[in-house]
Amino acid sequence: MNNQGILVLEDGSVFKGRSFGAEGESAGEIVFNTSMTGYQEVLYDPSYAGQLVMMTYPLIGNYGVNSEDNESEKLWLQGFIVKEYTRIPSNWRAREPLHQLLVRQGIVAIDQVDTRLLTKKIREQGAMQGILSTRTDDVDLLLERLKETPGLVGRDLVSEVTTSAPYVWINGEKSALNAEIASCEAHVVVYDFGVKYNILNMLSALKCRVTVVPANTSADAVLALNPDGILLSNGPGDPEGLPYAIQNIKALLGKKPIFGICLGHQILALALGAKCNKMKFGHHGGNQPVMDLATKRVQITAQNHGFAIDLSEIKEEVEVTHINLNDKTLEGLRHRTLPVSSVQYHPEGAPGPHDAAFFFKRFVDSILK
Repeated sequence: MNNQGILVLEDGSVFKGRSFGAEGESAGEIVFNTSMTGYQEVLYDPSYAGQLVMMTYPLIGNYGVNSEDNESEKLWLQGFIVKEYTRIPSNWRAREPLHQLLVRQGIVAIDQVDTRLLTKKIREQGAMQGILSTRTDDVDLLLERLKETPGLVGRDLVSEVTTSAPYVWINGEKSALNAEIASCEAHVVVYDFGVKYNILNMLSALKCRVTVVPANTSADAVLALNPDGILLSNGPGDPEGLPYAIQNIKALLGKKPIFGICLGHQILALALGAKCNKMKFGHHGGNQPVMDLATKRVQITAQNHGFAIDLSEIKEEVEVTHINLNDKTLEGLRHRTLPVSSVQYHPEGAPGPHDAAFFFKRFVDSILK
């Protein structure tokens, strides 16, 4: 674990550090996450596919990792960057140190990086591509390899993270479609664009039968499952790279109640005629203030997205319901006549605050009316 590592940015900037993950090279867009805890949930979030994740909190790894806090079946990020990695964890729930997980799953990671300087650079200059390596410190060679790395705009990352087959979520595990569940009050079909387990758990806790389907499932196939409502999950990348999903959701409008989260919110907005833009550096962390425009109440929210819906492109039949207080970007919408709504943030937290957890009950209550 004492091998050297290097991070090279597309503008030629170099950050040297120390490897604490797998040996190798990995490239992607660099994003910074401002959460102070919850690094395990961040690592397991499919929304980070195609990205190098940097934590702004300086001490990472101090409570190790466990088997209970996973938000998906594997790690999806391209690489991990921190200021200081704690090699010996101390927590009663820890099952192993973080570096063992990273090595086992082939994730390149380095610490001893000036993350404050790197965060400032991204905030001022915008998101950029980077490449991590523990094999070479030849900057020119790494820059050439970085040029071959695709960006996020227009790229379909959802096809890499979605489930390959439908399943039913029961007691925190995947089960067969014909599995029996006692005391179900509603049937919700979840489009898996990169769904986090805690979204499924929140629906299950509200006595829903939760059927998860692949991202490319047709509208007719979803309706054939006879759901009471449809949830569009979070996921990675650019919604405009998912024309099949937009078309399917457009075909479902008015057929069943729909609720979208994060990427699901963006796909829904595009299906309603809006447009999406790449953000300067996105929202990644658990401290984004969002105002409910109807009540003027503020929620502190968990977010993870690099694209946002263009407010100027919202159609008359769509109402803006929530706004980010930091940069005034759109955070929520609903259709004025159809049972359709969505939020850009993560009401399930994991990690993050639970200010917005009520959205799940609101959605389930709406489909039981």
